[in-house]
Formats: sequence, structure tokens, C-alpha cells
Amino acid sequence: MMNALQLPCTLFRTQKRMDDYSASDMRCGDLTETQLRTCYGLEYISDQVDPWTLTRRSSMDRPQSMFCCHLRGPGKKITRQQCAAILFDEFRFLSRQFSFYGPYRHLIEKMITHIQTGNGTPFRDMALDRALTEQIIRDSSEKNSTRILLLKALRTGINWEKMYLPAVNQDKLRKSIIEGRLPKFDRFADNFNGMGVTIHDTQATHITLRSLQIHNDRYRAVCITEYRIISASTATIYGKQNSVSSISFVSGLCSSITLNSTSGHL
Repeated sequence: MMNALQLPCTLFRTQKRMDDYSASDMRCGDLTETQLRTCYGLEYISDQVDPWTLTRRSSMDRPQSMFCCHLRGPGKKITRQQCAAILFDEFRFLSRQFSFYGPYRHLIEKMITHIQTGNGTPFRDMALDRALTEQIIRDSSEKNSTRILLLKALRTGINWEKMYLPAVNQDKLRKSIIEGRLPKFDRFADNFNGMGVTIHDTQATHITLRSLQIHNDRYRAVCITEYRIISASTATIYGKQNSVSSISFVSGLCSSITLNSTSGHL
């Protein structure tokens, strides 16, 4: 008899490391004011303040105004802290354009507030976990759903006569995941429900087989699979004229999915 697969077992992990705070998009302060203004054209970035000069703006300072383009005198001077607070308020307000319906529309504002006050600590929310669970369960694509592909691989990989999963079939499970598409929030609805702007991409993904039960009477396999995704984001806060400071954070999502099947439905 072959050895049974020891659980829990990590079936899949991306090349990028989990909780990698040294990742390129987790760095802060690596772009100067000159780079941002000349290379990226970030000259006018706020309707409320000019972060380069630390001054307030009015509606007449906006590009569409006839009084724009240095035809008016400089606005009221503000402190670096005041400037950052105004930018964060504007950040929250503008995010509503991409998050105006659904149960997760509030997440982006909570995340922005965490960026502002969390001092670089990880951002976690149960709603993020629920959103990931729904994304995985509702993906019904036979070709792309990692849940469906893994379910099929388990059906064919289990030794139904002796009711166990041979360890040699671990690679079959891993390959089934590779053939699919890892869960991401890039559906059309995610452009408006807040998930696309909140979790714009994933840094790392782990899929772990936590337990497996094979019932003698109905040959029913129950597989609890955990998807853990880390999304890296950076918010830039403009302070003084010659440098840029920013706060980076990592948000974690975790979902446990139960896979049920029988040997007779292959």
C-alpha cells in the first residue's frame, strides 16, 4: 500500500513569497519630487491642496477654471500634517466612484483610513475574507476555476477501494491548480463594487489541503481548502518639496472552501 498524503499539505504556492515586506511595491520614499513631477506628470494631483507648495486650493485653481495656471496669487499655507489629512479625505471621497454598490463598497474607505492611521500594520477585515470566499465559490468556469479543477483532481486521485489519497498524487493536485486561474477581483462588477480598487492585485497565494474525509458508505470526499492571498498596496503622502514619504501595508484574505463529491461523478 502506498503512503497516504499527510495533511495539512500545501498544494500550491506562488513564486513570490508570502508576507514579503521587501517586495518592490512595498517600498516607500523611493521616488523624489522631481521624478514624480517630470517623469510621471504629477503636477496637479488634488483639487483641495497643492502638496508641492503646501498651500490650499479653491475651485478657481482647477485646470478647467479661467483663473487657473498661475493667474491668481498663492493660496493659504498649511502644515504638512494638514496637507496629508486633506489628501486622505479627498482620497476617500474619490474612491466612491469605484465603490458605490454592494456589501463591500465600504472596504476601500476603511482601508484608506487604515493606511492613514495604521502605521504600516497589516489591514484585515472579515468582509475581505467573505468576498474572497464568494469569488471562489461563484466561479463556475470548468477551465479556470481552481476549486472545480481541484475537485476533479481529487476524484481521480483518491484510491476509492482503500479509501485514502496516495502521496504520489500530490503533484496531480498541484498541476490541476496551475491549469486554472487564481482568484482575483478583476471581474466587470469589481470595477464598481469596491473590490477592484481595494484589492487591485495579489502578491502571493497559498492553497492548502487541510483535511480529507472519505466515507465508506457513499464514498464522499470532503476537502477543506484554504486560499490565502496577500495584496500589497502603497499610499503616497506628499509632504515637503524635495522628498516623498509613503505608508505601505499588506492586507490578508483567507477563505476555507469545502469540496464535496462522490466517486461516481467523474
